[in-house]
Amino acid sequence: MPKQYFPTLQNVNKAKLTLNEILTSTPLTENLNLSEQFGARVFLKREDLQIVRSYKIRGAYNKIRSLSSEQLKNGIVCASAGNHAQGVAYSCQRLGIHGKIYMPTTTPKQKIKQVQMFGKQFVDIVLHGDTYDDASAEAWKDCTENKKAFIHPFDDPLIIEGQATTALEILQDSTHQIDYLFVPIGGGGLIAGVGSYFKQMHPSTKIIGVEPAGAPSMKESLKQGQVNALENIDKFVDGAAVQRVGDLPFEICQQVVDDIVLVPEGRICTKILELYNRDAIVVEPAGALSIAALDYYTDHIKGKNVVCIVSGSNNDITRTEEIKERSLLFEGLKHYFIVRFPQRAGALRDFVENVLGPNDDITHFEYSKKNSRERGPAFVGIELTNKNDFEGLVQRMAENGFVYEYVNEKPDLFQYLI
Repeated sequence: MPKQYFPTLQNVNKAKLTLNEILTSTPLTENLNLSEQFGARVFLKREDLQIVRSYKIRGAYNKIRSLSSEQLKNGIVCASAGNHAQGVAYSCQRLGIHGKIYMPTTTPKQKIKQVQMFGKQFVDIVLHGDTYDDASAEAWKDCTENKKAFIHPFDDPLIIEGQATTALEILQDSTHQIDYLFVPIGGGGLIAGVGSYFKQMHPSTKIIGVEPAGAPSMKESLKQGQVNALENIDKFVDGAAVQRVGDLPFEICQQVVDDIVLVPEGRICTKILELYNRDAIVVEPAGALSIAALDYYTDHIKGKNVVCIVSGSNNDITRTEEIKERSLLFEGLKHYFIVRFPQRAGALRDFVENVLGPNDDITHFEYSKKNSRERGPAFVGIELTNKNDFEGLVQRMAENGFVYEYVNEKPDLFQYLI
């Protein structure tokens, strides 16, 4: 990799010409709900509408298209949490190249099926490890042993330049000065490309990176002044949960990023549900990152022109219940208790009539009667319509003699039971 690399406008324009072979520009549209909510003009760059439903096709195709026949003779290999894999798979199928794609075992089934569909007979899929970093290590091993070309998801100049074409399109389509640009960060390829292009073409725009709170790889690296690998990450935001950002993206981000916002996974889930319910927009967790960050920039963006990059929509419908659960927990609307019920007839009826508020709902209840005990424990989940009703709920439990443990505040027990 070249030292002190920085994407040039010439190379980004060249990448755009390459991508014109297979892609058209994605829409840049104002979202009226978000604009009204934040008192700003909020535009969404809809990369979720790409042919592979994420921006990753840009870098993947730009890189693969640049390889010579000699570099391709043994095929290509890549590692991905899902979206880069789809971009590589589609590129392989379009160009008639054989590829081997490594993904973590935690990759949603929907993404795996999409990779198979886009790549057809041109790709083989290998599931390995629990994280992107595990899959990447195995892919590099295959690459080295079998002399294949490695298509990195973010730490490569041609990948970064491909992703930078997103910025080129934003500036071409925007009729307003852009004050703030919110960009999701995984390995850093997108924000490195987009940020570098903006700093050359529109340096007054504030570039705000957004990471999930459970995987703050870039923020920690920038804080320490060097690339720092995190030991443990929350893998829920699979499209942005990496333990180590790329070296090149890190060096570029040191020069172009104005701030990084960390968004809790629960807030991301709330935003996924809001986008679906209000705007019929389906996004994956990483796709909601940039929009979720607006809640933490409310005062700064009022009256401004704001662009959020919606990075992808490859969500698995089987995750809907988990997304809803995480959202309710974060918003303070879902609470779990171990309640010690008196082992007498009518105890549950007393709980329902005297403890629950008029708008409270029991969503989970497990109880086994023990004849040798005076009290029997029940595991109870309660959903509120207003988080402020919580204090009244626990007060009524105490007043009516129900002994309880609050499970939400006991992480180890919570993880075991929920």
